[in-house]
Amino acid sequence: MNESYVQSVIRRFKYHKLGVISFWIVLLIVTAALLAPIIAPYEPTAISFSFNAAPSAEHLLGTDSIGRDVLSRLLYGTRVSLLVGFLATLLSTGIGVLLGLTAGYFGGVIDMIIMRITDMIMSFPYIMLILVASVIFKPGMWSIIWILGLVDWPGAARLVRGNVLSLKEKEFIKSSEIAGMSKTHILFSELLPNVVAPVLIFASSVMALSILDEAALSFIGMGVQPPQASLGNMLNGAQSITVLQKQPWLWLPPGLVIVILVVCVNFIGDALRDALDPTTIR
Repeated sequence: MNESYVQSVIRRFKYHKLGVISFWIVLLIVTAALLAPIIAPYEPTAISFSFNAAPSAEHLLGTDSIGRDVLSRLLYGTRVSLLVGFLATLLSTGIGVLLGLTAGYFGGVIDMIIMRITDMIMSFPYIMLILVASVIFKPGMWSIIWILGLVDWPGAARLVRGNVLSLKEKEFIKSSEIAGMSKTHILFSELLPNVVAPVLIFASSVMALSILDEAALSFIGMGVQPPQASLGNMLNGAQSITVLQKQPWLWLPPGLVIVILVVCVNFIGDALRDALDPTTIR
């Protein structure tokens, strides 16, 4: 019996061992973050009388400088960082796909305007755009989501436009036009399904980058603001030499979670690229 396209994608994905391992690691981290209210031993803002306490039976990952449980803050902080990464990726990819479809299919003046705006945004250094936007808007989780979403879309737009330019000359698109199908139907029912694969691969890299950007902005005080926990602002309290040398429980757990998430998401993206490639034969 012939296997479906989805089954063949899953089968090819399973051949990528690092991708499969990374998938289960990310799933475990996401599950722990979602269940933070249940499995966290304390509230993330609860203050005890143990300041900078080393890991113990009472506080498995120790406490920070004002007595908050590091494990509880790590679970809640991971949830915030994942939410920022996911929503920023969803926003930027959605904008990029919509503009890329429009520019590639309609061409002409519409294509020129969209692509010149895209080129203008991409001509600025990426980190400078984020920092300037962070200064203009009030720091916070939702501000970071909007900033990253509105800065990251040009890559998706150019990717989708390039694919649409070649797809719109195909016979199935010409047949739909001759049959009198609406532009909306052609864009979202004919073209969009054929650009999903490269968009998914691109989105995985944006997700990893968004998690890193949130951590960086929160680390320098321009992202998620205390007392709300995030992986970035947990690292913010570990800048002194004393903390780095003598209190690794303050910076090692959030640092490791950031590294693991970014590496695993990139491995998943590599596995998706191989699995979605129709020329891959296993």
